[in-house]
Amino acid sequence: VHAYPSGGGDYEVAGENLGPKAGLTVASALLVDYVLTVAVSVSSGVQNAASALTFVRGHEAIVAVGIVAILTAMNLRGVRESGSAFAIPTYLFMFAVIGMAIVGFVRQAAGNLPYAESAALDVAPEEGFESLGTLALAFLLLRAFSSGCAALTGVEAISNGVPAFQKPKSKNAATTLLMMGAIAVTMLFSMIMLARMTRVHFAEDPGRQLLLNGVPVGDEYVQDTVMGQVSKAVFDGFPVGVVLVSTVTGLILFLAANTAFNGFPVLASILARDGYLPRQLHTRGDRLAFSNGILILAGAACVLIIAYDAEVTRLIQLYIVGVFVSFTLSQTGMVRHWNRLLRTERDPSERARMQRSRIINYIGAIICGLVLVVVLATKFIHGAGYAIAAMAVLFWIMTRIQNHYRHVSAELAVSEEETDHNRLPSRVHAIVLISRLHKPALRALSYARATRPNRLEAITVNVDNEETAALQADWEKRGIPLPLKALDSPYREITRPIVDYVKSLRSDNPRDVVVVYVPEYVVGRWWEQILHNQSALRLKTRLRFMPGVMVSSVPWQLRSSAGQEPVLSTSAPGDVRRGE
Repeated sequence: VHAYPSGGGDYEVAGENLGPKAGLTVASALLVDYVLTVAVSVSSGVQNAASALTFVRGHEAIVAVGIVAILTAMNLRGVRESGSAFAIPTYLFMFAVIGMAIVGFVRQAAGNLPYAESAALDVAPEEGFESLGTLALAFLLLRAFSSGCAALTGVEAISNGVPAFQKPKSKNAATTLLMMGAIAVTMLFSMIMLARMTRVHFAEDPGRQLLLNGVPVGDEYVQDTVMGQVSKAVFDGFPVGVVLVSTVTGLILFLAANTAFNGFPVLASILARDGYLPRQLHTRGDRLAFSNGILILAGAACVLIIAYDAEVTRLIQLYIVGVFVSFTLSQTGMVRHWNRLLRTERDPSERARMQRSRIINYIGAIICGLVLVVVLATKFIHGAGYAIAAMAVLFWIMTRIQNHYRHVSAELAVSEEETDHNRLPSRVHAIVLISRLHKPALRALSYARATRPNRLEAITVNVDNEETAALQADWEKRGIPLPLKALDSPYREITRPIVDYVKSLRSDNPRDVVVVYVPEYVVGRWWEQILHNQSALRLKTRLRFMPGVMVSSVPWQLRSSAGQEPVLSTSAPGDVRRGE
């Protein structure tokens, strides 16, 4: 946070200290992590809300997609005042959990804390590990450890969002990170203790893994979240407390999803700046650019929610690996960062501070690396493999985008010996396309004549002899001071004769420039675009691949297009996170 306050976070740290490939690996992991943050947080929020709102049960996926749509709409509109508005549910959640912990510990001390609704159930042993003794226990502990590491996901959002803090940005971000860690540890420890006291039993597949009198409870069993079961036990006889905890838990998880909507566009902007994503995503303050990133994030999250039916126990398996890939590489990058600074720093106090920071990052890199190995070993076949595959695909896509930009830049670069800017065409040959004699055609003729080309032609394609004869008669009758040339089309094609004619002009006079004027309609309704301009679109597509040929569209605004000018807004979503 202090060393890289620009908002690049783990991506910037890894890229600068370990090289572009390491930075791109971190970026791929973070992009996958942001998508999973939305899917997991919203799904978990819906499941927690279902503890109090029973009508949600059985429709979790639909409700979760609706919540994602609401968050998307909020971020597309821009939420400048979100800081104070979003702080209210955050504080409510903290007070609700801490209050529930206090009540639970007091009731436990008084001896009247009831058991959870699942206390009478047993958990079936993991298949294949019933009789492996110490080895099975060690492996299951590693799996539990890797699952618990999900509590650390999301902390990278602070390092990515440093620019949004008030000055001094780095100090405030570091203080926030420290406070968040302390509060998270306190609340997590309290929930673990309460879950043990109330004997909560929770399983990934409750219908098969939870047993009542040795028999699986079956698919009809509805499993509440751990938070929901604990709240019902602690606030036994006080339903308001249960509703409050379930509601604020759902809200805070929805806000956790919103952090991804904050971070994804910023990271996409930085990646676009470096040439790994389309450059329009880099434009700060441009609403459209950030809107594209928000829509991509929302769409990917909805696909995951629907594919996994909003089941958190399945989604969470994909969630952890990306975070610890970025953690491990960023901590390793920070070690290199301090090594580089220590080579030139001579002040003893500064060197001591840097050495302390390096030791912390050494420890962090080792721990995160071990967690990553454990996650890969224990979670790969349970879903982590899919996350790795998604990261690999993103890595490949971003590498291809950068290669494309690099090749295009090299192709378009102007060398010192380049003289094309001083070389002019010998002549300009203008062609106006006439399908019938109407206002758009006359406007195109006027525009072409106003450019004063060396040669001007009006051409039409003869697909019907009678219609062509009538057009030429009308042309001569109006006394237009320009002959109308008809191109034969024995197969009643429109595009091919024009393309062949333009090719012949270029072949006969390769130093000439041919300008083709194409009348087009400007429409105001989407379905009108289907009815008009299709021939012009096909022709322009063919002509644009021909060197030395320019295509000039001459617009004619139909009445339906009146008042349809696009309204550009300067209110970009996420202006808060950019520090504006």
